[in-house]
Amino acid sequence: MENSSGSRITSLILRILTFVFLFISFFILITTSQTVRPYKLHFNDYHGFRYMLATIIIGLVFNLLQIAFSLFNIVKNGDGTILFDFFGDKFLSYLLATGAAAGFGVGVDLKKVDPDDLFRIFFDKAYAASTLLLFAFFCSAAVSILSSFALSKRS
Repeated sequence: MENSSGSRITSLILRILTFVFLFISFFILITTSQTVRPYKLHFNDYHGFRYMLATIIIGLVFNLLQIAFSLFNIVKNGDGTILFDFFGDKFLSYLLATGAAAGFGVGVDLKKVDPDDLFRIFFDKAYAASTLLLFAFFCSAAVSILSSFALSKRS
């Protein structure tokens, strides 16, 4: 049984939303830095934020590839990449979830070190980037569910 065009279009819209959330999260994260007195915090100084950046970049590239395949399948009315979509969606959603968790984890741990709230702007930007990455995960997880349904219909 073939994948319905409504399901394909929904998957494409969710993939585009995922890409938009990742794109905005990328730019927020790379601009996350703050200087107060002699101290300067930059996202690149912390391993969790670097991991988060790596997951965003991998997610952007992989999601762009999936968008291209989805557009191709909608135009050609085929479903040739259903296994790639299934495994790719699982991989991407797990990757984005761990990136968001790393961002939130580092933010919470660093916030404990700053009781005077001197670096509030830094933490607010880091939380915003992590939240957008979490929204990207939600969209990717929804696409993952749709690709699971498509694979089960194909069998």
